[in-house]
Amino acid sequence: MPRFHCPLPLAAGSSLELPQGTARHVQVLRLQPGAGITLFNGAGGEFEAVVEHMGRSDVRVQVLRHLDVEREAVRQVHLAVGMPANERMDWLVEKASELGAASIQPLLAARSVLKLTGERAEKKRAHWQAIAIAACEQCGRNRVPQLHEVAPFDQWLAQALPGVRWMLTLAADAVPLSPDAQADQALTLLSGPEGGLTAVEEARALAAGFVRRSLGPRVLRAETAPLAALSRLA
Repeated sequence: MPRFHCPLPLAAGSSLELPQGTARHVQVLRLQPGAGITLFNGAGGEFEAVVEHMGRSDVRVQVLRHLDVEREAVRQVHLAVGMPANERMDWLVEKASELGAASIQPLLAARSVLKLTGERAEKKRAHWQAIAIAACEQCGRNRVPQLHEVAPFDQWLAQALPGVRWMLTLAADAVPLSPDAQADQALTLLSGPEGGLTAVEEARALAAGFVRRSLGPRVLRAETAPLAALSRLA
């Protein structure tokens, strides 16, 4: 059954007009009145619904019932990543959403190739949020990861989430990343951009309570390392 994100209050037995973006997706699939669909709004679970009316610019649905189902990872992982350039960040956001990231924080680090500020940064954030929503529609997640505003490394570090903090690194003293380590606690996972974090940035992260973790001896791309870590943690 086709799944759609619908950022509106949903309740069994209600009839509602879909928001423009969601309606457009339904229209693209050429669904007709009577067709069954699944809606989710990120507040928990999903809703069975049926198309009531298909207009040229509007779609109305009848919400049938709520299903209390979640497909989240066992562990809540908040990903903070030095943004890779070009389409690689798009790919990273899509796959991280599929792998269960709870939130994604794009970072401007010293070695970042992609430099985003102001209006351009906000447009990119909205673009990445849309990618995360589409990934959740496809993979079955009912909780959409939040895409935070692009932030400079030091600014983010000063207000990073409390709790378990891990940093991916090739440092010789890094402990191998294990899915069993502190598995009952939410985790902030820091991964650098192309070229990695600088020695100064790593030192600042260590001072802020981050612990070095390693994925092994191979040098992974900026978009590959956090996904490998998410996959192992999942």
